Amino acid sequence: MSGPWCDVPAGTFRYGEAPGRAVHVDAHRIATYTVTNVEFLAFVQATGHVTSAEVHGASFVFAGLLPDGAPPTRGVVDAPWWRRVPGACWWRPEGPGSGLEHRPTHPVVHVSWDDAVAYARWAGVRLPTEVEWEHASRGGLDGRTFPWGDELTPGGEHRMNVFQGAFPSRDDGDDGFVGTAPVTAFAPNGYGLHQTTGNVWEWCADPFDPARPGERSLRGGSYLCHASHCERYRCAGRTGSGADSSAGNVGFRVAPRGAD
Repeated sequence: MSGPWCDVPAGTFRYGEAPGRAVHVDAHRIATYTVTNVEFLAFVQATGHVTSAEVHGASFVFAGLLPDGAPPTRGVVDAPWWRRVPGACWWRPEGPGSGLEHRPTHPVVHVSWDDAVAYARWAGVRLPTEVEWEHASRGGLDGRTFPWGDELTPGGEHRMNVFQGAFPSRDDGDDGFVGTAPVTAFAPNGYGLHQTTGNVWEWCADPFDPARPGERSLRGGSYLCHASHCERYRCAGRTGSGADSSAGNVGFRVAPRGAD
């Protein structure tokens, strides 16, 4: 399962952080939204794929999403709001006792780059390059901060799923969501893509740093981004992580192979 697709026209745009550099992109297509839980379920049922998180026996969960009374778990140095939770994986997003019953159209999370590539091979698609992803994310608005312009909440309207309140202790959910949101919960950009900023980080095909090929690039920020610690919920925002790493705010979007 994959698609539906957005047609992104060829063009030259300013790629990366300001002032950016001019990059030409051929016309291409990319998925309207990130891969959902129900789509990933079809892949697992068809192939028996075991994700990196399941192999490792744990994944990283935002502490604010853990239920009251959850057992203490190891935190991340310099980011104690991330907890390594045994048993957390794509179908148990907050660990044992959690599930996907009310999240079929939410983005699949706790998937590594290796998992995303495996899904893409099965589905006959691929991960987009960073240049393709950013060009599509901008929706035709060259040089703007967000897919809709430069103002975070124009007219007081929330246009993506990020953290509101006092990070990391209190997410007020003013945008309507605490944690992930359905993949089409917010209006699409000018090319028809939903939520290229906020909600979940998205794996791309490229290494984050060519000198470290085992570290892969992630784009767009997530529901945990907040001005106090992470303003990477922007079209140019990027980070990197190990190809077999996973967390509760990481998913992916795909693109067709070849000239589809």
